[in-house]
Amino acid sequence: MFTLTLLPFFLLLLALTITAPLSTSASHPLLRETVHDLLNQYGLPKGLIPDSVAGYTPVGSDGSFEVVLKKPCYVQFSDLVYYDRKITGKISYGKITDLSGIQAKKLFVWVPITGISADESGGTIEFEVGFLSEKLPANQFDQIPTCKGKGCGHHHHHRKALPDEILMDGVLAQVGSRLM
Repeated sequence: MFTLTLLPFFLLLLALTITAPLSTSASHPLLRETVHDLLNQYGLPKGLIPDSVAGYTPVGSDGSFEVVLKKPCYVQFSDLVYYDRKITGKISYGKITDLSGIQAKKLFVWVPITGISADESGGTIEFEVGFLSEKLPANQFDQIPTCKGKGCGHHHHHRKALPDEILMDGVLAQVGSRLM
């Protein structure tokens, strides 16, 4: 009786093992599919996550996921965006909620992006920051961006605090509450 209940699980595992090599990606031969492929499958542009992915967990039954980058880094879109080493959230078709690990620089303040949604008919991607949001053209995220170290090419003589250090100091929380 015990082995019969485990049989479907083993058959599924066997099926996954047999089909896995058929869908290998040339750039990541060890991963069955890249996280960028996964974004496309969920109706989101692949360029929302930079190129320095070290690994990711498969999407859970509740849509939860985790992406681990090789190291924290920055990408310059229309705003400078900071990616923490670990990015988590919940994904469903055309939408990411409960997002953590991505921040955008608005004026002089780093703000956490808490959600992302795609409007395919309008060709836009909406980034949520608490109850505020900003829509950008989706084609800005067609290409997978290259993650850069601190400063994104700007030379600073004094080390600036990283967004996560600012968050830990509680400065962002205080500034954010005054803005909203």
